[in-house]
Amino acid sequence: MKRDIDYIVKDGEVLIVDEFTGRIMYGRRYNNGLHQAIEAKENVKIADESKTLATITFQNYFRMYNKLSGMTGTAMTEEEEFREIYNLDVISIPTNKPMIRIDQNDVIYKNENAKFRAIVEDIKQSHAKGQPVLVGTISIEKSEKLSNILKREGIPHEVLNAKFHEKEAEIIAQAGKYGAVTIATNMAGRGTDIMLGGNSEFLALQEMRKRKVPEELIEQATAFNETDDQDILQARKDFKELKAKYDETIKEEKEKVIEAGGLKIIGTERHESRRIDNQLRGRSGRQGDNGESRFYIGLDDDLMKIFGGDMITNVYNTLGADENIPIESSIISNAVEKAQKRVEGRNFSIRKNVLQYDDVMNVQREIIYKQRKEVLDGENLKGNITSMIKSVAEEVTSMYAGEEGNKEALVQEINNIFGIDIANKVNELHGQDLSNYIEEEALKIYENKEKEVGTEALRELERVVMLKVVDQKWMDHIDNMDELKDGIGLRAYGQSNPVDKYRIEGFDMFDEMIANIKVDVVKLILHLQKREEIKRTQTIQITKAAQESLNSINFESSSDPHKTQNNESKVNTTVVNSGPKVGRNDPCPCGSGKKYKNCCGRNE
Repeated sequence: MKRDIDYIVKDGEVLIVDEFTGRIMYGRRYNNGLHQAIEAKENVKIADESKTLATITFQNYFRMYNKLSGMTGTAMTEEEEFREIYNLDVISIPTNKPMIRIDQNDVIYKNENAKFRAIVEDIKQSHAKGQPVLVGTISIEKSEKLSNILKREGIPHEVLNAKFHEKEAEIIAQAGKYGAVTIATNMAGRGTDIMLGGNSEFLALQEMRKRKVPEELIEQATAFNETDDQDILQARKDFKELKAKYDETIKEEKEKVIEAGGLKIIGTERHESRRIDNQLRGRSGRQGDNGESRFYIGLDDDLMKIFGGDMITNVYNTLGADENIPIESSIISNAVEKAQKRVEGRNFSIRKNVLQYDDVMNVQREIIYKQRKEVLDGENLKGNITSMIKSVAEEVTSMYAGEEGNKEALVQEINNIFGIDIANKVNELHGQDLSNYIEEEALKIYENKEKEVGTEALRELERVVMLKVVDQKWMDHIDNMDELKDGIGLRAYGQSNPVDKYRIEGFDMFDEMIANIKVDVVKLILHLQKREEIKRTQTIQITKAAQESLNSINFESSSDPHKTQNNESKVNTTVVNSGPKVGRNDPCPCGSGKKYKNCCGRNE
């Protein structure tokens, strides 16, 4: 990860830079400790590791919509991906006016320094005749390097990158003025037209700001909604007058820019994606305007290093050619485009692979979120809780079935989950009979809880408990699935399809999570205890019914060895393990013969 390429450091904070738009991605952090590693490298305060609460790929997010459509000037290069992932056709619509921009062949130089010297010379020539120039770079580092060279040459210019994001619209709007030179890192989605001679609309709004017009009125000045508000109507009138005034001023300058050749686009290197190059190139030649574009390539550019740059370098060295002599050939331009297609194909394969894994998670995600939505919508969960009690009773009983030496562990487990002592019954009842007895006793406790705390309060508490348990288990499951995915690729060495193995093992883990959710929900509900005069600080807004019940009910388990002795609930608890650590797959120390994760460690 490189500073001013992948991220920037601003106000003592490491901020990620979007590789496609060049914008800062506020609030986003790398996971698996990578962000902390970068913070350590840059000697800034190391923040806590973030916890993933939910995850989805863009593809599955978009596929949740009933209808999908879009419009962009650069979709044709990604036609295959739109068709395969979203089942969408891409249709090319002819331009409104004939496109007269001249797209020059790429020029190739031996190294970056020779390339930058040629770029600066090209900028100087265009600037001298008043032709506006927009220079596209692929990183903040490259934009600042070029800016420093232009400063030494005395060429006035503006720089647009993630460090100067606030001035984005202002810089772009005036990039078409006579003699303007603008350096920009990635032109994707900038949302502001570059008009030859300048942008009269932007200048009019700027003038309104100078006149201290409130920002909310400035926003309404360009809107078209019906209104009787006299202040808004006056703002719209002022805007129209100012725009008409600047239109006249710009008209003469626009003619001068057209005479100079229109907006010139210079690309300092080819991007991995042709779409990004096309977005840069497409800033010139809008609505029938004239203009030109050219990309400069160095043999030490990343794209050329990957695809055949060494071969051309060898030709240079063999011929003993001067590094300042460029190679200009449509054959090389086509070769570069083929290289880009190969990189795009590779990137598409990566995205497709990620999607295949997320499709597995998507099925699980839909099950969990459907359940969450039912809980949030206030569905009565009594039937669910009853069903869970029956299911847990059967699962726990069957787990210890046929193991004579493990009756003590079964008694302990039943007491831990249900709060029922079956020490006297474990010898006389077996199998389904024992399961039925546990279920009957648990349902009696459940009915008594309802009488004790009230029907309405218990229904609300059931929803609170269900959400608490499901959310915690789901977050842990996301982490576990990530760990599984990290190593699953090695299955290919055993002639197995990693995605198939991920699907099979992922659903085994999902089934285990569902079983654990049932156990925890039953355990919490059946161990609710009513307390009088409890002191509680409300920290979240909840329903009235839940608040009333929470004032008199504590979530403590009567069999919990870490039970708090005061009347205030503890949120964070430090657990200290005494004795040797037992691995999840090790034999359980209780002597059952089962793995620890399937026995005493089941609920950890």
